[in-house]
Amino acid sequence: MAEVPLIHAKPTLTDLLTIEPSASIFYSYARELELSARFADERERLTVFAPTNKAVMALARKPHQGPAGSLEDGITISEEEFDNMSRKNVENWVSAHILPESPISFDTRDHPTFLHRKSITFTPTSKDDGNSAPWSRVTLDDGVRIIGMKEGSNGVLYMVDGSISYD
Repeated sequence: MAEVPLIHAKPTLTDLLTIEPSASIFYSYARELELSARFADERERLTVFAPTNKAVMALARKPHQGPAGSLEDGITISEEEFDNMSRKNVENWVSAHILPESPISFDTRDHPTFLHRKSITFTPTSKDDGNSAPWSRVTLDDGVRIIGMKEGSNGVLYMVDGSISYD
């Protein structure tokens, strides 16, 4: 008897990130990490805030470089130490963009991310007119706007026009 392929009504977060060209830099960083396996896990319920390529390109310090002051000028470290530091910086940056719950409410309470001691807070930007999606009426930390949304079988992918700071 031939095996019947499994058909899902909705794509996973992995599928959504794979076909979203404007999130390719974020997904490229995320794929370097073990946590990216969770994007394909049907049992997960995640919320991902993926910065657009334009938002990542506009960062003064790229995710692998970490926040300003994370490596003092003039200090010499080995290539292995540099690689480990870069990997940890990427993990922190990606983790700051993922909530371990979905769906979420866009209230003003703190929403903890995968990054220890980092939460995202939403700030209302306009009143509910009944015609727009709740996500379009809020900003995230530092005024980052949600500019798009796609639902997956294991969570929601929101495209954002900036990066969530984690320092």
